[in-house]
Amino acid sequence: MQITETLAEGLKREYQITITGTDLEARVNDKLIEAQPEIAMKGFRKGKVPMALLKKQYGPRLLGEAMQDAVDGALQDHLTTCGDRPAMQPAVKMVNENWKEGDDIIVSVAYEKLPEIPGVDYKALKLEKLVAKAADSEIDEALKNLAASAQNFDTKKGKSADGDQVVIDFVGKLDGEAFDGGSAEDYPLVLGSGSFIPGFEEQLVGVKKGDEKAIDVTFPEQYGAAHLAGKAVVFDVTVKEVRKPVAAEIDEELAKKYGAESLEALKGQIAERMGVEYAGAARQVLKRKLLDQLDAQVSFALPPSLVAAEAGQIAHQLWHEENPDVHGHDHAEITPSEEHLKLAERRVKLGLLLAELGQKNEVKVTDAEMTQAIMMQARQYPGQERAFFEFIQQNQAAQQQIRAPLFEDKVIDFIVELADVTEKSIGKDELKAAVDALEVE
Repeated sequence: MQITETLAEGLKREYQITITGTDLEARVNDKLIEAQPEIAMKGFRKGKVPMALLKKQYGPRLLGEAMQDAVDGALQDHLTTCGDRPAMQPAVKMVNENWKEGDDIIVSVAYEKLPEIPGVDYKALKLEKLVAKAADSEIDEALKNLAASAQNFDTKKGKSADGDQVVIDFVGKLDGEAFDGGSAEDYPLVLGSGSFIPGFEEQLVGVKKGDEKAIDVTFPEQYGAAHLAGKAVVFDVTVKEVRKPVAAEIDEELAKKYGAESLEALKGQIAERMGVEYAGAARQVLKRKLLDQLDAQVSFALPPSLVAAEAGQIAHQLWHEENPDVHGHDHAEITPSEEHLKLAERRVKLGLLLAELGQKNEVKVTDAEMTQAIMMQARQYPGQERAFFEFIQQNQAAQQQIRAPLFEDKVIDFIVELADVTEKSIGKDELKAAVDALEVE
């Protein structure tokens, strides 16, 4: 077996691998000898089939396997020896296409290797960590919102308005006949809640106790009950009471309603929740500033294939955001723009850098961290958690999608620990402005 370098240009590498016909024949024979004891054919006992017959029966298939094994082994030995790490799967192509059994095999192997990535001067990274705490006024505002959500309804004199609750009896009729599921008594309906089909609640604005009204509506075309989908119906409605919303009192009872032992405990829970929210927002700002500085500090060559692939994904994703009704790849080819390529270069550069720093410093995602992340995602599929777990266990790509952001966050934490970080106390509005600025940078 012989490997000859044919191209070394930047990160591009090409090699020609020659595998002799003698080597291939020996590999096939070894496979046949290994399999012979387990093979039985008509007229022969198990393990006693002549080698010549085995070669005739299984030789062509085993020859293909031997070719693949030989090329894979040669390439792996080469990568181990030279230390190259291909950026993407190497392209392997047969050179002597008119090959016949017994001839030497010549294949070309081409790939782009990952670059040598320089170290990072962590102390040269100057970062500002924003710290925001929930102000008393923000906690009071949150309490008011909770009270509004826990609102009650008191009897109201006069006509109903949007947001009021009306207690109604109703009977739905299709072509003059009442239909199943279209009737109820003493039904409390909040106007503007959108809980009834479109057009129903709007026609009850302005009614008062004792009113009787026929409401004409049309069921949506995609309605769940096929016999009603797209059909025009009439609801005969009797208004039995009109009620106005009244916010709950901010007191101990409200606290207990939300599972807190006391009003002070509820305030503490609100402050803690806001603190977590603010810390998450501050981390977004810190992470962006860190990545900006890493991008400016470190420079190295990028594999063109990785940049092109990333630019294609960016262009595809942005195109679908602008055309949400089109799914999959059922559209014309999308050509990445210069802006897409520039963003792709940044992402590839930072991705390679963070991966290298994480590997060199032995940053690991633990099994417990993976399990916790999977459990959090599984909550998005109520009733199907077990199926989700099994899917993740059997799908390496899905596991990597979960592990990658966890690994990146741990590398970011590692770098922040070594960087020159100062803290700055700010208010909610200033923090929001800092987060909003990330969207336009």
